[in-house]
Amino acid sequence: MAAEPPPDGADAIADAWRRELPGVPVESIGVVTRIWWAAKVFGDERRRLLARLGVDVATLDLLSTLRRAGVPYRMSPGDLAEACMVTRGAITQRVERAARAGLVERTTSGSGYHARAVSLTAAGHELLDRVVADLLASEARLIGHLAPERREQLADLLRELLGGLGGPSATGQVGD
Repeated sequence: MAAEPPPDGADAIADAWRRELPGVPVESIGVVTRIWWAAKVFGDERRRLLARLGVDVATLDLLSTLRRAGVPYRMSPGDLAEACMVTRGAITQRVERAARAGLVERTTSGSGYHARAVSLTAAGHELLDRVVADLLASEARLIGHLAPERREQLADLLRELLGGLGGPSATGQVGD
């Protein structure tokens, strides 16, 4: 069994609230505060890496969603919006930016501007594969101090937590 980690800032915050507001439950601080702090570390690292690679978070989300859809790496804008958990307007903007960069192609019908399908281009595919490989290696380093069984345990606990919060399901959709 791993040794108990030393107290940290979240423990100090909980202790201070126990002192200042006796009787108010503070147990959530140990979970929620640490999740917020970890999310900040992960988010900051992801933004730094993506900036270095020349990709923004929204474009990564769009390209990743298309890539994970499998061959032929094509989805309707509505399905993209749902999978990315953003509005149709946000997807339209993401697709427009990515299309200008040559990372996706829109298939339109008639004389209208609205896309019927969005496809990953060869350039988008190549960029995404490189970015994801670098990103996953970076994230593996961030959690590398945890033993493999502890990483698995943490993943299971977070899955349970998110499920209880109505978070993304097995399909990646909130509330499924």
